[in-house]
Amino acid sequence: MTFKDQIDKSRLPEHVAVIMDGNGRWARRRGQERIFGHHRGVKAVHKVVEAAVELGVKYLTLYAFSTENWNRPDDEVSALMDIMIESLNNETKTLVDKQISLQVIGDIDRLSDKVRSRLHETMKVTSAGARMKLIVALSYSSRWEIAEACRRIAMEVREGRISPAEITEDTVSAFLVTAGIPDPAMMIRTSGEKRISNFLLWQLAYAELYFTEKLWPDFGKEDFYKAVADFQKRERRYGKTSEQIAENR
Repeated sequence: MTFKDQIDKSRLPEHVAVIMDGNGRWARRRGQERIFGHHRGVKAVHKVVEAAVELGVKYLTLYAFSTENWNRPDDEVSALMDIMIESLNNETKTLVDKQISLQVIGDIDRLSDKVRSRLHETMKVTSAGARMKLIVALSYSSRWEIAEACRRIAMEVREGRISPAEITEDTVSAFLVTAGIPDPAMMIRTSGEKRISNFLLWQLAYAELYFTEKLWPDFGKEDFYKAVADFQKRERRYGKTSEQIAENR
């Protein structure tokens, strides 16, 4: 029996977040430059998106490029942006055909005009896709996001539109770049690293974390199914006891 066969589609995680880690190490182990691993990583993206759609996952967030990644060598950053544009050019029709809408979260003002223009075009063309929302975290970090939310809330308070006494967790959520998107139920990280690296710190508060030794270019559909099957074995209590959870079933 495959891992896909073990999955109960009535209990799928509505939103899965993924830290795609290990492209550089994958390439180095093969005597290649890091960018070779990034190219191969695109194939893993295709597989995981297909797997998520086939299962019926409604939201899939991929951590593609962090604000810290701007500190990498210029030639690698430039190559990553080229890969992004190439992928958008190649995959927009597929996203439309599969009814997948694209959304980008992050400090996209730091991107070049060319990249921003292509992103906006793809988001517009795919906006009607209702089967799954594919969210790409690009030039993103959670600390940046939370700081931005604080600034925007402070401006609302200054203008008298919000009272400090009215600020709740829901208020903060409404000012994040993920406003309107349900929090991830699970987060997958590849490459064996066991940290969340400034990714969706607020949103992952109650997510189930799944770590695998697989490097991202080697991560395929069955690996995604395995992660979801593992998720379904866990008991999500949200601070309650197991007995309380059982009583409410």
